[in-house]
Amino acid sequence: MGHDPRLVVRLVVTGGGGQLGRAMGTQAEGVIRLDAKALDVSDSEEVRRVLDDLRPDVILHTAAFTAVDAAESDPEGAWAVNVVGTRAVAGAAREAGATMVYVSTDYVFSGIGAEPYAEDRMTSPLSFYGATKLQGERAVAELDRHLIVRTSWVFGEGRNFVAAILRAAAANPGQELPVVDDQRGRPTYALDLAAGILQLLGVGAGGTYHLQGGGEPGTWADVAEAALEAAGLPAKVRRVTTAEYNEGRPGPIATRPANSVLDCSKAAALGVELRPWREALAAYVRVVP
Repeated sequence: MGHDPRLVVRLVVTGGGGQLGRAMGTQAEGVIRLDAKALDVSDSEEVRRVLDDLRPDVILHTAAFTAVDAAESDPEGAWAVNVVGTRAVAGAAREAGATMVYVSTDYVFSGIGAEPYAEDRMTSPLSFYGATKLQGERAVAELDRHLIVRTSWVFGEGRNFVAAILRAAAANPGQELPVVDDQRGRPTYALDLAAGILQLLGVGAGGTYHLQGGGEPGTWADVAEAALEAAGLPAKVRRVTTAEYNEGRPGPIATRPANSVLDCSKAAALGVELRPWREALAAYVRVVP
């Protein structure tokens, strides 16, 4: 895996219509992005046929069932994509002799305690979504050539928390926006994450790494306030607890980690660090529609 990522001829991205898939398309040459219409990862035969035809050098597997609450009420759907689909892509990667990069999540941890989570911390997902992503990790880890990248709170081109906050503020300029203030983490800009993954590939990294926006951690309320300030919107944030935010919402509602801060020092030791999240957020706000 010690190649220059700019020379990758066949970098295939599953979930190519998502935030990271779109970002990767702007960061490297020769990228083939497969969205859900082009590749249904839950169909193992289709996965084998499509990826065999493409003969990839690297497969970046971003396709996922990411609706965290919906996974609680549709466990079969989440399992089909996040576990069955990942196993199918891993099998195709093995047959092609390709390196597989799997994008995972802070949700594989419980989020209990105040210390940042390092790669070797015990996993203990609180939600079905987190459990399926962990099963996906285990399937990918069986490959000789693999890279598992855990990240969190991704924002970029497409649907995400920051874009939703900006839309809500623009639509209701005089209204306070309730935002959770008891979950801590660091947002990650999809463009920075894509560049970081390419850097890890470029230095021959294998195994499991954490990549997350840099800077001091904050809560979702901190992120919302930073986004509003960067956009020059006058809306105000009302800080609430998770319990208050969920009150009256139809269930089932997945349990989120209270601490989503990842220890990224392993990647930093290889020279791979993402810029501070507040700086990245300001850059994103300048280009978001």
